[in-house]
Amino acid sequence: MKVKLLNVLTVSLVTLALISPGAVVFAIVWGQHREFVKTQNLSCELPKINIASPQLVPQQKIINTQPSLVKVKLSNNNFLHQLKIAARKYKLATILQWIFLITPICTGIGIIAYDRYLVYRAAVLKEHIAILERMWQQSIEQ
Repeated sequence: MKVKLLNVLTVSLVTLALISPGAVVFAIVWGQHREFVKTQNLSCELPKINIASPQLVPQQKIINTQPSLVKVKLSNNNFLHQLKIAARKYKLATILQWIFLITPICTGIGIIAYDRYLVYRAAVLKEHIAILERMWQQSIEQ
């Protein structure tokens, strides 16, 4: 039973190692494709946008100070905030991809290493038993 399970896990691990680079490339290409489709959809929507719309004009806040009036653009803060959120989502997605890729590999390596450890412990036990049997035979002979 252990040998069959070990063979299945080994084949699964090798298959995962061979397929995973292709899956990562596919995920990257698919993400780029989705961005391209969004860009195409936005370019189709461009003629429908009214350029004189007040929503397209950058928002400005006027701060009254002693010497003069200072204009501060608020739209940059919103854009930077959206960029930070997108970067966090990208980092989270990258971390999750690596976790899903490395977890099965580490599990397979752990199972193989534990099986090797059990073989090693059995060999050491056999050596100890052989030594004890020789000592016992010598004590009987004397």
